[in-house]
Amino acid sequence: MADANLIRSSFVFSKPVYFVSLVGVPFGAYGKLAFCRRWNLYRFGIASGRAGVWGFVVLDGLRNWYRRPAGGGEVLRLMLPLVISTSSWTILQFTDRLFLLWHSQVALAAALPAGVLAFAIACFPLGLVSYVNTFVAQYHGAGRPGRIGLVVWQAVWLTLLVSPLVLATNWIAPSLFAASEHGAEIAALEVVYFQAITFGSPAIILSAAVSSFFTGRGKTQVVMVVDMGAAALNIVLDYAWIFGMWGFPAWGIEGAAWATVVSLWVKTAVYFALFLQPAARRQFDTLGGCRWDRALMRRLLAFGTPSGFQLVVEIAGFTALLFLLGRVGEMELAATSLAANLNGLAFMPVYGAGIAASTLVGQRLGENRPDLAERATWTSFSIAAVYMAAFSAIYLFLPQQIMWLHEQMGDKADFVELRDITVVLLRFVAVYCMFDAMYTVFGGAIKGAGDTRFVMWTAAVISTVAVAVSYTGLRWGGFGLWACWTIITVWICTLGVVYWLRFLGGQWKTMRVIEPEVEQEIAVVEEEEVLDLAAESV
Repeated sequence: MADANLIRSSFVFSKPVYFVSLVGVPFGAYGKLAFCRRWNLYRFGIASGRAGVWGFVVLDGLRNWYRRPAGGGEVLRLMLPLVISTSSWTILQFTDRLFLLWHSQVALAAALPAGVLAFAIACFPLGLVSYVNTFVAQYHGAGRPGRIGLVVWQAVWLTLLVSPLVLATNWIAPSLFAASEHGAEIAALEVVYFQAITFGSPAIILSAAVSSFFTGRGKTQVVMVVDMGAAALNIVLDYAWIFGMWGFPAWGIEGAAWATVVSLWVKTAVYFALFLQPAARRQFDTLGGCRWDRALMRRLLAFGTPSGFQLVVEIAGFTALLFLLGRVGEMELAATSLAANLNGLAFMPVYGAGIAASTLVGQRLGENRPDLAERATWTSFSIAAVYMAAFSAIYLFLPQQIMWLHEQMGDKADFVELRDITVVLLRFVAVYCMFDAMYTVFGGAIKGAGDTRFVMWTAAVISTVAVAVSYTGLRWGGFGLWACWTIITVWICTLGVVYWLRFLGGQWKTMRVIEPEVEQEIAVVEEEEVLDLAAESV
């Protein structure tokens, strides 16, 4: 029936041409030509009508996808500020490595292992404290704003407790890097960078705790503005402190570390100022919640500890692989650093998609709408997949072009070898990009529900196997750079598939991290009764 209507409309369109062609038929050779033209226009009318119908169907589907609850519009409103926020820090890392390459290729080779080790040491408390985002999201979805300020403060207390332990690792840094066998010059620079950058670790953890107050409620624009400002400050300080501009000392790799430390503490101070605004104090009890709550702290530790361990084993595994690659050669380590830097251009925005998925799952489960939580996850993944597909194509077909800036101010003769190795490494990155999106989004979704123990054990087993195979192969099997990157690729792909399958299983739909409201009311009544008895006894 639809085709008949299309034929009818196209025939009406072609009537004048049809009449002309009939008049032209008696003129011999021109008749055939006129008929062919009329027939082609007739067929064009049918094809145009069909294309119009399909175009309408596609546009209507996209409109529905965008406007529906947990659809593209809601996800993008939450995700885009996070993507811009994480991208700003990606650009910061990119610029930082670029400046260091202009300064010295040895400095570039030293910065990545030292920076990753510093992050690995801080990542257990960071993973634990960051999980407060899920609590905030579920409290927000359940309509219980009075609990939000209190749970954020539990994360702050944990940060203050663990920060001295993180800073104490500065004492053992020389021994750690001496054992890496990276060479005397690189090891010395690694110690310098590590001992400076570690002073920013408490700021990273604190800002993660307080920024969850905004991301968990969907106020990601605040996070975007604060992070962009801090990243811009870091880039300016990087340039000044590395090269000795505007009266700053030319400290090279140490200057890059201190620039990051200063910008991190500025960012943390801004988050605290916003967290303690009068409007936030009234609605979310952000000042009155400044107390230790034993029951809530217990819940945060129960769900956040596996999240922290998951981050530890994954980052520790990657750090171990970097140290092992340092034994292969200085050029191989520098190429890995450059490839990881370029990979950040793709990964960090997708990391924002993972945070968005985790937040929306938490909010929707707080509302007891697991169907919308599932839809939000698939929407997040579809956006992340399109983005990753684009970057996979760039890594495969334009690898030299995205390294153009790195080549400009360094030693071009030395850079040729570095570039050629990095081009091959980017092919590995292109292979695992889509699985990286699966790992980030589906892993974030099940963590947003509270399925942190599964995530922890999965990461522990797969990461341990990856590191053990790499170590064994490098020590006794003659493995080189390509073999290690093959292991990294299989590692990431496996994590992505396992988290995707866990998400499809659906166990996460019945999980919650916050206490039932009835339990809270009973606890409040019991506390009031205790206070009344205490008052009577007095």
